[in-house]
Amino acid sequence: MSGSVRIPSGWLVVALVVVALLSLAPLRAQAQGQRRVVQFTGIIATGDSLLGVPGATVFVPKAGRGTATNAYGYFSLPVLTGDSVVIRSLGYRNQTVTIPLDYQRQSYSVIVQLKEDATVLPEVRIFPYATEKEFKRAFLALKLPKERGSNMADNLNEQVLRRIFNNAPVTSMGNYRQTMQNQQYDQARRMGTAPNPYTNNPLLNPFSWLQLINQIKQGELKKKEGVDY
Repeated sequence: MSGSVRIPSGWLVVALVVVALLSLAPLRAQAQGQRRVVQFTGIIATGDSLLGVPGATVFVPKAGRGTATNAYGYFSLPVLTGDSVVIRSLGYRNQTVTIPLDYQRQSYSVIVQLKEDATVLPEVRIFPYATEKEFKRAFLALKLPKERGSNMADNLNEQVLRRIFNNAPVTSMGNYRQTMQNQQYDQARRMGTAPNPYTNNPLLNPFSWLQLINQIKQGELKKKEGVDY
């Protein structure tokens, strides 16, 4: 008899399977600990009209990255399963969307309706004085400069104004105004609505001659007794 021990073939197969499972267990645990990459897409809209919100930020705080919506409120961002995505926009409340940890698809799409967050600021009244009583006291104690001997009185002196008028050159605006007035006056004279040398001379005005003839016929030019011409 030999001292060797024979192992049945069935038990040998079971032992090999157990060893294989024990060797693959760490790999499975490592595979289960890794998170999948998911393409997170969607539209950020207002809650009332469902219009897209442009410029809204889609941010992953843990990863430190994010994106912003386009003019139509659409965004697209690669994230990991289990990430919490914060959506922010000025004038609206922040919202958080969490990607499920066991999500198996390659894309995750949402439509987020933001709610308005109207903040009414308290009234702020700015005064140079602490109280209204101090303001009234300071106003009543205010001393206005006297007109005589002040710079304002010197600038409004008649002699100073006349000297400025005589010495100050005509500005471009003054020349333009005078030119426009002369052109308007010439046009009015051509149209007969402004006085001209012909209308100012009564001997050249036919209406003046007609009036003179009517006065002669009516005897208005006859010398009356007791009237000294």
